[in-house]
Amino acid sequence: MSFTETTARAFTELLASSDPVPGGGGASALVGAVGTALASMVGNLTTGKKKYAEFEQDIQLILEKAENLRESLLTLIDEDAKCFEPLSRAYGLPKDDPKRDEIMENALHYACSAPLAIMKGAAEAIELHAELAVKGSTLMISDVGVGVLCCKTALMGASLNIFINVRLMKDDLYAKALKSETEGLLQKYCELADSVYADVYAKLT
Repeated sequence: MSFTETTARAFTELLASSDPVPGGGGASALVGAVGTALASMVGNLTTGKKKYAEFEQDIQLILEKAENLRESLLTLIDEDAKCFEPLSRAYGLPKDDPKRDEIMENALHYACSAPLAIMKGAAEAIELHAELAVKGSTLMISDVGVGVLCCKTALMGASLNIFINVRLMKDDLYAKALKSETEGLLQKYCELADSVYADVYAKLT
């Protein structure tokens, strides 16, 4: 079953159910896709306008990047569920199973792959909104604000799915490297998202 092919109502019903997937990771990917779609909307309502002719090439590039990012983030809804399955099975293994630790470690590593990809996608989308805050139609500036908030939420939400798994890893070097990369993305792109939002807020108030 592909979660991306369901209706919004059906997806939220699945999210509300007792099934472990979709969960926070899938929700983060969806919110990121929504935020990225808003970047596309702003771009589409800016392109072709004489007032923004100097930015036309940049807007076209933003539109291309946003489309690819949106598709990627939607794909990651299903990918996150797929990545969680081995971990879910590993938790069910008997504690005296001699292979349990190895299986669990591999599953923890795999479970972090989709959330990390979601974070990176959201980070790229935040950069697009930062550019749109300057080059996009001023009539759409509120949508830039909403979009960047969605992408920041996706970034932060996906990070939690990494942190919860990293703390259980036995491979300290890998865990520390992954945690450091995650914290680096948070620090850089939460700061950028906050700056974009503050700029939007200042222009509207």
